[in-house]
Amino acid sequence: MPILMKPISAMEKCFMDESYDSKNAISCGSALRGEEFCFEIAYTSDDPGHHPKAVCSLAVDSPLAEYVTVAKVEQVPVRVPCYRWADDNYLRKEPGMFPDLLIPAKPGAPVFVTYGELKSLFVTVKVPADLAGGDYPITIKFMSGADTAAEATLTLHVIAAELPAQNFIVTQWFHCDCIAVYYDLETFSDKHWDYIANFMKTAVDNGINTILMPVFTPPLDTAVGGERPTTQLVEVRKTADGWEFSMDGVERWVKTARECGVENYEVAHLYTQWGAGHAPKVMGYDENGEYKRLFGWETDSLSDEYRTFLRAFLTAFCAKMEELGVDKKNILFHISDEPSIDHLEPYRAAREQIADLLEGYVVMDALSNFEFYKTGAVQNPIPANNHIDPFLEANVPNLWTYYCCGQGNDVSNRFLAMPTARTRVIGTQFWKYRIAGFLQWGYNFWYAQGSTHAIDPYAITDGDYFVPAGDCFSVYPGPKGQPYETLHLKGFTMALADMRAMYLAEEKCGREAVMAALEGELGEGYERGITFSQYPHDAAWLEGVRAKVNALIEG
Repeated sequence: MPILMKPISAMEKCFMDESYDSKNAISCGSALRGEEFCFEIAYTSDDPGHHPKAVCSLAVDSPLAEYVTVAKVEQVPVRVPCYRWADDNYLRKEPGMFPDLLIPAKPGAPVFVTYGELKSLFVTVKVPADLAGGDYPITIKFMSGADTAAEATLTLHVIAAELPAQNFIVTQWFHCDCIAVYYDLETFSDKHWDYIANFMKTAVDNGINTILMPVFTPPLDTAVGGERPTTQLVEVRKTADGWEFSMDGVERWVKTARECGVENYEVAHLYTQWGAGHAPKVMGYDENGEYKRLFGWETDSLSDEYRTFLRAFLTAFCAKMEELGVDKKNILFHISDEPSIDHLEPYRAAREQIADLLEGYVVMDALSNFEFYKTGAVQNPIPANNHIDPFLEANVPNLWTYYCCGQGNDVSNRFLAMPTARTRVIGTQFWKYRIAGFLQWGYNFWYAQGSTHAIDPYAITDGDYFVPAGDCFSVYPGPKGQPYETLHLKGFTMALADMRAMYLAEEKCGREAVMAALEGELGEGYERGITFSQYPHDAAWLEGVRAKVNALIEG
């Protein structure tokens, strides 16, 4: 069965109904030491006279073979590609099957080659930090028995300079309860801890260096009056003399996170979402020894009892983290997610209840209303990337940004219907605007809106008609607690590598040289250069920028 295959850019998405000729072949690429370089292999059959599929086995032939991994790019159902008012920078706007899921394929794994269907493999090269610079061929083969049925080669040029460490904070909210529910595990059982570690490691491998820490069940994406499965690291006991806490879960969390390479600890929000009106769900033992819900939606955030409890908890928690050797700068606190200007007074009052205990710590919240920020109630705002301009103009220090379902026009995001270039371009924006960190709400949110019920992420990619596909999660739950990566996750990982390379080039050649590589060839309409909402949509432009940055580094 005649097989066609060729290397293509990692920013391509191959839909099954596209033609093989619509994808441009590439023959080479470049990467720094310590970088993860990615490309794809597009393949199909052009012979209608044979069986609908040919079964080949995968092989990798390269001096770098031990550093090469291959994944099959599988199609997933997409019912909500985008909102009806979305801009034109989408690959498709109609429901269908979209490429996203990456299923690892080891050498010798079967590969189905089908007539009339375009498919792809995602190839990742984890370049060793001590690898000699030079050119390295990477050949992907389809074997038929002992014979080569087809092959494709890309030559990777390794630059003799190491990608610098990521001095940039990234969090995608980590939902421990989703892991327990999907795999039917007892929360914080040994098996659950093993699976948590697996998902943490994959997060860290993709530049996520900050993990949401469920000291109490995080009060996020929970329907008012509802509750998520209890996911609480801290054991709470109410006594006649006050509050007692066991921090054994916190200690194990820090140990696990350190083993996985996590750098920062993001404490779950201390009050409910959208206004800080209530306490989060807190389970514990009352004075009679009964295990029950002690606080929740029924608890006013400004009540004397919750204030007393929260101050006691924070005192004990901060002391424990200090005992564990965690520096204050590596602990991030939240008050309430996405408050509006109408929530200003309750938010401010909630924060002031504990402000003295959080002195010296970073306290931040997603906040896109600049008037709210000007009140001083939120010292470290995280505006959405489509509301960030006034914060940039005000030179807000250590500014973060975020995106979620609402950022579907003009700006970068990770929806499955978007081109990978649109996801990846944010790395250049991080660099240009000296952004300090990034937040996204769904590393593994496998629930419907409001966490009312669990969903099967392989069948439902939109949170059950909640948001555009791709917003809820960036990994799928694989067998035995091993996460499967996705194209939209890898697009963001590449963005972080671009940013790090730009900082290295700036160190070597100066900011003006890197700015020229980024904006030097922009035409009419780019008087402000690249912004969060204005940038070329062409993947070739973005690859050209990275090639120029690499050339600056190599000298």
